[in-house]
Amino acid sequence: MLGVGVLLVCAAVATFAPVAAVAPVEAAPVRAGAAGSVEYTVLLTSTGDAAVRAAGEAAVRAAGGQVTRENAAVGALVAQAPATGFVERVTAADAVFGAARARPVGSTVAVPGVAPELAGVPAPAQEGPAQEEGPSGLDPLDTKLWGHTMIEAAAARSVEPGDRRVQVGVLDSGIDATHPDIAPNFDAELSRNFVTDVPQDSTGADLDGPCEFAGCVDPVGHDDSGHGTHVAGIVAAAADGAGLSGVAPGVRLVNIRGGQDAGLLFLQPVVDALTYGADVGLDVINMSFYVDPWLYNCLDNPADPPEARIEQRTTVEAVGRALEYAHARGVTLVGSLGNNHEDLGTPRADRSSPDYPAAAAYPRTIDNATCLSLPVEGPHVLGVSAVGPSGVKADYSNYGLEQTALAAPGGWLQDGFGTPDFQRVENLVLSTYPRSALVAKGAVDAAGAVTPVGTAGGVLRSCGPGGCGYYAYLQGTSMASPQVSGVAALVVSAFGTPDPLHPGTLTMPPDEVERVLLRSATPTPCPAPVVSYVREGRSPEFDAPCTGDAKANGHYGRGIVDALAAVTEDPTRE
Repeated sequence: MLGVGVLLVCAAVATFAPVAAVAPVEAAPVRAGAAGSVEYTVLLTSTGDAAVRAAGEAAVRAAGGQVTRENAAVGALVAQAPATGFVERVTAADAVFGAARARPVGSTVAVPGVAPELAGVPAPAQEGPAQEEGPSGLDPLDTKLWGHTMIEAAAARSVEPGDRRVQVGVLDSGIDATHPDIAPNFDAELSRNFVTDVPQDSTGADLDGPCEFAGCVDPVGHDDSGHGTHVAGIVAAAADGAGLSGVAPGVRLVNIRGGQDAGLLFLQPVVDALTYGADVGLDVINMSFYVDPWLYNCLDNPADPPEARIEQRTTVEAVGRALEYAHARGVTLVGSLGNNHEDLGTPRADRSSPDYPAAAAYPRTIDNATCLSLPVEGPHVLGVSAVGPSGVKADYSNYGLEQTALAAPGGWLQDGFGTPDFQRVENLVLSTYPRSALVAKGAVDAAGAVTPVGTAGGVLRSCGPGGCGYYAYLQGTSMASPQVSGVAALVVSAFGTPDPLHPGTLTMPPDEVERVLLRSATPTPCPAPVVSYVREGRSPEFDAPCTGDAKANGHYGRGIVDALAAVTEDPTRE
């Protein structure tokens, strides 16, 4: 979980039915079962082939497991099986592509190296009861959203505020549907939770804490972490005269939860969330997470033991199939590049994987040709880097000429070096946050007042006709990705057509959405000279050589996303 009471900091995720195709049902447990069994994803060699499906189930039984459910869209069987030896045994069958133990695919973690304390840093002013409207018809806290100014979100709203027939899926830790800036746009009917809380994992560790609801399954409008709610508010917080507004305040938010309370994302919930979102006709899916336990999933890394190689190949294939499935059904996929201050085209040695369970990591040399950061390096995903208020790439943000499609405001505490803005909490991104999570972390008291700890951590309260909402300053590529998802939703709102498969909604081919986003972005050339972050207190490892030109480069891709230009773009122009 993210810490509050100091600086709230967030990363990209960091930061993965009975036997039938996945349906809109709640999650099944991911925990040790009888006789020490654990859950596995068993990926078949093909989808839609009854003979392969039968042979795969037979292979699971022969390897000592039992199939409990499946996702037919990607050819994945979910099985309970012994904790050791199962992966290699079941993968020996001709019908099985590979298998992976239920362990994280993604996580929401703190940005590495950002100082958590704000000693001596000016705290944001506290807000009282909101007026009916903020300045120029905006919400009261919109004046604090420097990112809206950078991407012309407020100006775009006068042209296209977002259509209720457009739906954005948030694949994350959940969404707090009780937040007054989330509730007006939250679609409870379509939202699903594909995660079961794990009070104790197969290693005996306390993963998510005590279960709060029956069956350890949180309601679809619940978020213990806060990460998903923050992301959702950036996309589509309501423009209602109170609190703040999102980039696309008129569209609907759909929670497709794939993340544990602890911030980890397991493979099967991620795959299930993606294919479910495609089946119900979501227009955009935001993925602010990066793949764990492997910082990079490699196809055949000599440093990895045989089971680890099989599991990583399985993860690459399963996530790839799910992304292809979603793209083919009209979903624009947006992902954060990650917060490891790394050129994904020339990655450093990986010394942090696997990061689950604890103390399992070992050093690995990473080959960019065969090792992928997922989901952002998966098919059809628009990778987003993070910039600070100055427009410079944030020191923590990953980048890469091949991987970066667009840049967007993600926040950067260290921006403005040499000026009064340096290390100001307002350099971060303000968005919605669950009151319950802030109370649990001591940032808000039982009566609802923001405590001194919360003030130091960048927590605000704003009240209006719908009640009092809470807001937190965070930074990370997790905050940049939903800015692009919001603009993508505006593009579908402006240029989409009625969806014949899902009456009452709009649709637009994702390749066309991507063309509009890339073509309308503000071209931003590589900085000259090379950006060095040493003066801000970073090591030389953070220095970020930028390759490319103003049309496309490793820091900004095709440029900083521009909401106004996107909704006034001619979508038919080649």
